[in-house]
Amino acid sequence: MSLVAPTQDIVAKLWNLCHVLRDDGITYHEYVTELTYLLFLKMAQETKKEDQLPPHYRWADLASKDGIEQLDFYRAMLLHLGTDSESPRVRAIFANANSALRAPKNLKTLTDSINSLDWYSARSEGLGDLYEGLLEKNANETKSGAGQYFTPRPLIDTIVHLMDPQPGELIQDPASGTGGFLIAANRHIREKTDDLFELKEDQQYFQRNRAIYGMELVPDVQRLALMNLMLHDLDSDITLGDALSPDGANLPKADLILTNPPFGSKKGGGLPTRDDFTYPTSNKQLAFLQHIYRGLKPGGRAAVVLPDNVLFEGNVGAKIRADLMEKTNLHTILRLPTGIFYAQGVKTNVLFFTQGTPTTTTWIYDLRTNIPQFGKRTPLTRGHFADFETAYHNRTDQGETGRLRPYTRDQIRDRGENLDITWLRDENADHADDLGEPAEIAAEIMSNLRTAMEEMEALMEALEGGKS
Repeated sequence: MSLVAPTQDIVAKLWNLCHVLRDDGITYHEYVTELTYLLFLKMAQETKKEDQLPPHYRWADLASKDGIEQLDFYRAMLLHLGTDSESPRVRAIFANANSALRAPKNLKTLTDSINSLDWYSARSEGLGDLYEGLLEKNANETKSGAGQYFTPRPLIDTIVHLMDPQPGELIQDPASGTGGFLIAANRHIREKTDDLFELKEDQQYFQRNRAIYGMELVPDVQRLALMNLMLHDLDSDITLGDALSPDGANLPKADLILTNPPFGSKKGGGLPTRDDFTYPTSNKQLAFLQHIYRGLKPGGRAAVVLPDNVLFEGNVGAKIRADLMEKTNLHTILRLPTGIFYAQGVKTNVLFFTQGTPTTTTWIYDLRTNIPQFGKRTPLTRGHFADFETAYHNRTDQGETGRLRPYTRDQIRDRGENLDITWLRDENADHADDLGEPAEIAAEIMSNLRTAMEEMEALMEALEGGKS
C-alpha cells in the first residue's frame, strides 16, 4: 500500500496532533486509540452510515459542544456506545472505552482539527487507506511499541500476492494485530473480481461477512482491527481471545492462513491451555505453528512469519518441525532481512506450506545475508522482494553463491530437523564497523539467552518427568 499525496497530508496532520496531547500525559498508543473513537464517529458521518449510531450520540452532537460540557458528554458517549448501541460492530469498537483526555481544550483541538481536514479527498482516495496510514505511522514511532502489532505492508503484499487468495476461500489470521493480512487478502480478491461486481449476491455477502476471520488477544488492538475492517467495507469478525486457548481450537478450519504471531514465551512460563496440541510448549511461536498446520483444511495453504529460533530449537521444537513436515509440504522458507520489525535484533523468516502432502524438498531463499540494514533511512519496499517472487515461481538451484537453494527431507533429517540453514559468506562479518547498533546487538543476545533458557527448562521438565 502506498498512500497518495492528499491521504499522506491528512495522516501527517492527524499525527501532528499527538504532539498537542503529550502535555495531557497521553501516550502514542492512547492517542491512536482515542483517535479511533473520534474518527469512527466522523467517518460514519462522512460515509452516511450514522444510522448504526444511536440518535443524539453522533459526531455533530459531540463537535457542537465546548469546554467541560464536551468532555463530560464525550465520556458518557463512549460508555453509551459500548453498552447500548444496537450495532454489534459499534459495541465491539467501543467496548470498555474510556478517554485518557483530561483537559477539555485538548478534546476541542481534536474535534476542530478533524472537522477541518479535507474529507472530500479522503473519501475519494479511500478512508481505509487513511486509517492504514495512521496505523503505519504509529508502528514506525518507536516510542509507541506498536510495531509488534503491525507487519510491514510491503511484506504482507508480497506474501498475499504469492498465496493468491481466491473468492470463496476461508482466510484466517489467528494473531490478527491491526488486520493487515486479512485486509490485503480481501483487496487481492476484489482486484481479481473487479471489486466484487463479478460475484453473485450470495458470494458478495460471503466475501464481506464470512470469508475472512481472525482472533486478537489485546482489546485495544482488536478495536483498531475492527475499525480497519469496517473502513475497508468488511463486516467480518475478529474475535477477542487467545488462539492458544480453547477459543483458538474453535476457529473454523481455513483454506488459507496468513499470520505473524507474537514473539516470545507465554507469560510466567506456562503452557497453552489447548488440549489438542501433540507437543505442549511455552514457546508461543511453536504453539502457534501447531495451531496453523492443524487449522488448515486438506489442501489448505499457509504463510507464517516466525523468528529464527523456531528453525533450530531442539527437543520439542525438533519434534514439531518433524510433525509439520510430515503433515504438510513445507516447500519454501524466506529468510527475511534484519531491521524490518519493531525489535531490531529479532531475525525472522516466512514459512510457506500446504496441508496434506509430506515434505520432500524445502527451498530456502536467503534475503538476509549481505542485504543492507532496513530502517527509517532505508525503508522496505515491495521492490526488495522482486527477485524472491521470481525465484518462488521459477525454482532453480542457484548454487553456493546464489540466494535460492533446495534441501531434501533426508538432508534436513540428517541435520536433526534443523532448518536454520545458511551457505552465503557474510561479507560484512569481518568488519567491526558493520556491526549493528548496540540496542540491536543487545536484543539479539537477549533472544539467544531466552531460547537457551527455554531449552534448559524443557530439559528439566523432561528429566523430572522421567523420575520414578
